[in-house]
Amino acid sequence: MKPYITYVFLMCVVFVFSQEKQHTSYFDANYFKGNIALHNNDILHLIQGHPEGVILSWNKKTYGFNDWEQRYNYPDYGVSFIYQNLKNDVLGNNASVYAHYNFYFFNRNLMFRIAQGIAYTSNPYDKVENYRNIAFGTHILSSTMMMLNYKKERVLDKFGLQAGVSLIHYSNANIKAPNASVNSITLNLGVTYNLEDNEPEYITTLADAENKKITQPIKYNLVFRSGFTESDVVGSGTYPFYIASAYVDKRINAKSAIQLGTDVFFSNFLKDYIHYKSVSFPEENISGDEDYKRVGVFVGHELFINKTSLETQLGYYVYYPFDFEGRSYIRIGLKRYINDKWFGALTLKSHQAKAEAVEFGVGVRL
Repeated sequence: MKPYITYVFLMCVVFVFSQEKQHTSYFDANYFKGNIALHNNDILHLIQGHPEGVILSWNKKTYGFNDWEQRYNYPDYGVSFIYQNLKNDVLGNNASVYAHYNFYFFNRNLMFRIAQGIAYTSNPYDKVENYRNIAFGTHILSSTMMMLNYKKERVLDKFGLQAGVSLIHYSNANIKAPNASVNSITLNLGVTYNLEDNEPEYITTLADAENKKITQPIKYNLVFRSGFTESDVVGSGTYPFYIASAYVDKRINAKSAIQLGTDVFFSNFLKDYIHYKSVSFPEENISGDEDYKRVGVFVGHELFINKTSLETQLGYYVYYPFDFEGRSYIRIGLKRYINDKWFGALTLKSHQAKAEAVEFGVGVRL
């Protein structure tokens, strides 16, 4: 799902760590075991045992010193490490590091963790030595982890317990083929350990201010995105792509804005792919002269968290001269605002569950 969305996420968390306020922190350790989900019949031969591993995390609590902490019910932020045995010699073992947020519900007994990181896999695809591993085409992957736990802290002195379910996803987002990816659905059981004896009181100064309606004019956004990707044809080569985007957004409350815009795609890997299809599959009546460019329109949503925001967009190609993975597309990723106007972005573009590219972007909001 999202390689290299990691780097922006890690940057954002490091920035948050640098803010010196009165916070407390804790460790948690979880053992997990589960199954590889069959999201693609091509990976059926890779599903053999029950993957297992450990999740080790350091977490810093928030108490409302900043508005966004109160707005999101005092989340934690931190870093995690996962070691996973995929129970298959073809897949090997994965080690990964993440930046994460923990969000709380139901009187803080239910914790939802969302984490983005980078992973190292021990045994990726090799056309001679490991041609069966169509899940991972590179040693370095991106990884997304989601965890939903029932949690009770300080059950015995500084020790607590938690248990729940986790989803761990590995992919390289088609930077290099093959890239069928792997999703592990697991049960986890763990302990927590608080490093401090006492905790500050939660601050609630935002309660009255949040009742006031936020008024903001329509904003105009221009974004340039780029990166590298490869088609699904193994060995076809990695090519640069360029995307120019323009959209308007309207802030509807303290957390959200809605978007409407257009994308113009210059995906150079499609040039080679169109030629390949015209030569290799004459029965498909592809001339090889089809235009590789595409134009899409999209609607989107932006969720603001401090200077970081989560962006999701649903698009449809209105100029689509060559059929590649269907006319609809999805973009999801992170933005980091440098100031009130300029921002950086790291997003994943996909067609349903099929990733096309990781996009590095810079933009302006006017």
